[in-house]
Order: sequence, then structure tokens, then C-alpha cells
Amino acid sequence: MIDADHIAAPTTLEETGLSLDLVTQIVLKTLYFSGELSGTELARRLGLAFAVIDPAIEFLKVQRYCEIVGGALVGGSSFRYRITNEGRTVAGLYLQQNQYVGVAPVPLAQYRRYVEGHRLSGVSHVTRERVRAEMTHLVLGEVVLDEIGPAINGGQSIFIYGAPGNGKTTIAHALWGLLDGDVEIPHAIEVEGSIIRVFDPANHQERRAPDDDRLTLGVSVNKDRRWATCRRPLVKAGGELTLTSLDLSYDPRVGYYRAPLQLAANGGMLLVDDFGRQRCEPRDLLNRWMVPLESGTDYLTLQSGLTFEVPFSVFVAFATNIKPSELVDEAFLRRVRYKVYANSPSVEDFVRIFEQCCKERDVPFDREVVDRLLDGYFHRHGVALRACQPRDLINQALLLATYRGVPRQLTAELLESACVAYFVDDRQ
Repeated sequence: MIDADHIAAPTTLEETGLSLDLVTQIVLKTLYFSGELSGTELARRLGLAFAVIDPAIEFLKVQRYCEIVGGALVGGSSFRYRITNEGRTVAGLYLQQNQYVGVAPVPLAQYRRYVEGHRLSGVSHVTRERVRAEMTHLVLGEVVLDEIGPAINGGQSIFIYGAPGNGKTTIAHALWGLLDGDVEIPHAIEVEGSIIRVFDPANHQERRAPDDDRLTLGVSVNKDRRWATCRRPLVKAGGELTLTSLDLSYDPRVGYYRAPLQLAANGGMLLVDDFGRQRCEPRDLLNRWMVPLESGTDYLTLQSGLTFEVPFSVFVAFATNIKPSELVDEAFLRRVRYKVYANSPSVEDFVRIFEQCCKERDVPFDREVVDRLLDGYFHRHGVALRACQPRDLINQALLLATYRGVPRQLTAELLESACVAYFVDDRQ
């Protein structure tokens, strides 16, 4: 579904909000790496109409940094442009400042306007039926399901806690599926002459037409192609998360910045998995989140020391198997409005999960075999039930069946062997 409000393509350099000098630099650096390009191809690579980059090309021609080497006599866009030796020298100086080449950036002011006008709050209007339909692959209680919907509708962050193996990460992924619509992600942002790369294929799923890598699916050619129409992003961070992950990342080798996690996640979800097991103190991370969660505004700092505001429109999901009282204080929990306890399954829930996993793997389900597993191993060894166990034990039992060359079906003996290999017996 394409429902992001597409941004109209600028028709003049002034409408881009960028300086002639910045556009000129990107054009010349593009020619430096390509040698020779048509006006149409240059415009495509910068994500701008040829009329917008024409002043930059004219400047380069006057300075003899590039020259026309061919093309039809129907206008500048059809001409082929080649960088000169003088142009290569100047381009080398530009590249010493920064090596950013690609789609032209979006000014910070334009980015702010877009995000402020497309806040997450109110973009989704999920109902009980919609939540249940999205969660059909999970066995969850009614209380949990009714906590999820209001959090999505309000665009509020959520704290998911409980014992390991009870599907906290899976619940968070299902929450992402409830975020409706698409969002525009800029390829890069310009702040006081500095460039921050935002679009990342690892985090952003662009809606593209299969037969045209230049046009976004369902989007008019009048769309500003400095923005990519994407599914609302899901950015994940686990034990590798540090405080520096939340700041601008500057690489002196290339001379530009990469967006921090929360900026890349704007308009979508940021999943902080295994919260409390990061390589920094949980309270330090929480203190970093306090202001953005409360005000909807984040603050980032350039190498020059310039601090600037960016909108914080992120649905943050914290998932942890550590007791919340050991991680956070009351002030933080007040800012994370919704808390979901992923409790351990009951016996009947365990059986339902087991049956569902059997269907997914096209394996016959036998309730008697599951009862024997529970009575014969779980109860005997005092093993607590977890939501992940049916999936894991079935997978191991089927692998064991293949190894032994026996029929692909679950037996009490195969599941017993899977348990021996899966669980740790502290009594040994």
C-alpha cells in the first residue's frame, strides 16, 4: 500500500534549498568517477531534474571544469559532458573535504517539516480484530493483545518483558506489522554544509517498480527523488548497542556522517532487543532516551560542535528478560506508557503452540505424544515451560529422524532424545 504523501519535485535550484556550490561539487565529483555522462544521467544520479542542476553545469563549463563532447541538438539534457583535467584537479580538492557522491541531500529544514507533518501518532487505527489477525501465529492472552492495540494507535513506545524464550522479539516484529502505510526517507540530509547519509538498504525497504530502477512503485515522476518511498522502517539493536550508536557517526576517510539508529528509524520502529545486556550501563542508555521520548525531539552534534534539533518520531520497543525493577526507575517507566508481560505458557497454551508448529512443518500432531513429553521429561526434570520450546524441540527431533533414516514424524522417543540434547541438566 502506497499512502505516503509524496513530496513534489523541485523545479528550480532555489526550491531544493541547496546552495549552488554544494550541487556543483556533487555534479563534478560524479563526473570525476564516471568520466563522461549525459545530462539526463547526471540528473538521474542526483535525483533532480536537469533544469535544477543546469546552473551548476553551466558554471562548470564556464570554469572549463567540464566540456560537451556530443549529444543530440535538442537541449542540454541530451548533451554528453566530460570532466577536464582542470576539473579533475578541482574535484580532487572537493573529495578531500568529503567523498559523498549520489543523490543530492535534503536540507534539514525540509526534513523537519516532513517528519513533523507525518508523526506516528494517529497514523494507525488498529482494532481488536486487526491485532488478532496479525498475531495469529502467536499464542497470546487477551490481556496482552488488548495492550498492543492502544500502543500502536497512540504511536507510543512499549516495554516488553518476561522470561527468555516467551516470544518478546516475535511480539515486537508483529507490532511492526501493525504500523500502517509507508514513509519518505531522504537519501541524505544537509546541515550547515555537512552531509548525513540516512537511507540504508539494510534498514529501509524501498517501494520500487520491478522494471524501472529509477521510479518508485506507484509514484508520479513529479515526486522529489531525493526521497525514497519506503515501508515504515524496522531498525534493530541488540547487545552491540552503545551510547555512540545514538550519535552521528563521522568517518574522516569519507568526510560525511551516517545517521544514528533513531534517525534511521524515524517514521517506524526501533527495537532494542535484550535490553540490559548492552555494552554500557542501562541507566546511561535510559538517560539518553528520556528527553526524546518525552518531547519528541532529539539533539545531535556535528564535529564542529554545532548541536541541532531533529524530530524523534519513533515507536521504540524495549524487550528484556531482566526484571524491570533491576533496570529502570519510575521516571523512565512513566515515559514508556505501555508495558507488556510475556508470560510463560500454560500447559494448554504449550499444546496449542506445539500443534501450530506441527502444521507449519507439515508434521502430524499427536496430543498423546505431547502429553507424554510433558509428563515424561518436563515434569520429571522440573523444566519450566517456554513458548519457544515446541518449535525448537520439533526441529531437533526432525533433524534426528533424518539423521537416523526413520520416517519424518514425531515420536515420544525422538522428542525425548531432542530434550536430552536441548536442555542442560544441572544435576549432572
